[in-house]
Amino acid sequence: MANFVYNEAKNQLLRGGLDFTTADIRVLLVMTNTTADTEDDVNTIGALTTLDEYDGSGYSAGGAALAGETVVEDAGNNRAYFDATDVTFTALGAGTRSCQAALLYKFVTSVSASLPIGFIDTGGFPFAGNGSNVTLQWNAAGILQAN
Repeated sequence: MANFVYNEAKNQLLRGGLDFTTADIRVLLVMTNTTADTEDDVNTIGALTTLDEYDGSGYSAGGAALAGETVVEDAGNNRAYFDATDVTFTALGAGTRSCQAALLYKFVTSVSASLPIGFIDTGGFPFAGNGSNVTLQWNAAGILQAN
């Protein structure tokens, strides 16, 4: 499956309820049993049939908070994009299954109550942790784009 943005995130973005520069945006890793790649119409992470969050050593439930968030207008390419500093998971051990993707989300009060924003399975996925550092290196044209 290709990267996508969840429907409720699109709705909140257009209604002004999702500001990428002020919200607590985080990323978590999901394994191959997740249904996050097929349920683009859920409103919360808890509504996913199966999250299947990564369970290898060195990984903390809920993933990691993003830093350096920016929204940039790229007038030359007629788009705007959201970007942040690359995220490194240190000494990421093997999980029960391979890591399939990253799930970008707006943290609310708990992971379960949080808004899923985007499903990202390009740029090094899937992989199996082996005790090395794993860096999510975001696309040079941003994590998400509005064209």
